[in-house]
Amino acid sequence: MPIQAESRRPTPSGTDKAGPIQRRKLYQEVSERLLDRIRGGEFPVGEQLPSERELMQTYGVGRPAVREALMALQRMGLIVITHGDRARVNKVSADTAIRQVGEIARYLLDTSPGTLGHLKEARLFFEVGMVCMAAEQATDQDIAHLRQTLDEHRAALDVGDVARFLRTDVAFHRAIAAVSGNPIFQAVSASMLEWLERYHLHVLQAPGAERFAFKEHARVFECIARRDPEAAAKAMTEHLQRSARLYTSAGPNDVAPQG
Repeated sequence: MPIQAESRRPTPSGTDKAGPIQRRKLYQEVSERLLDRIRGGEFPVGEQLPSERELMQTYGVGRPAVREALMALQRMGLIVITHGDRARVNKVSADTAIRQVGEIARYLLDTSPGTLGHLKEARLFFEVGMVCMAAEQATDQDIAHLRQTLDEHRAALDVGDVARFLRTDVAFHRAIAAVSGNPIFQAVSASMLEWLERYHLHVLQAPGAERFAFKEHARVFECIARRDPEAAAKAMTEHLQRSARLYTSAGPNDVAPQG
């Protein structure tokens, strides 16, 4: 069915709100109709969408509207566009979904002074929950993986490689979240750490910061290894509260380059 220019969707009865009705661009209508078809199972994961020409004929719009609609769906992580081939439906995971807010989160951190404090608070709440769960649920295999991650962390410290130390620092926190077996927890953990990454290198410039961080991580590990959630929560809280105080005066412009 062709799309009318400047399409407007009716408001369901009983939910009418005051204010002007927002006009929609053609590409927005095209992307929403394609999204409905993907959701409905017409195009399963791995299936190609119709060609641009077919979509133009189906919806009665020009090529720019179709291409912009496809780009919008790709930004959402729903399709993959390969040069010289038709767009293909992508497999969406918890990680894909949560990462969609990444650019907005980074923008907020740069432009809204209070956002960093909110993120630190949310991270403390989240990671304390994760470490308690890890201490309660960790298998021998999980403990072995955490120990290996901590050993790699120590190796980076021993050679004085700050960039590598940061990677293994992040890997340790992600390994704790992985114990849950919950892909949403793992995706949230990865995203929070990525949003803070530009501040994290600055924190590690403080004298002795790497050794402090490693000792605190080792303490957290010991608590998990002996299956003590209360002690693990205390160790993680103290670790994050100490680092949070250093984040207070840090900013993206203060970060030393990796090297």
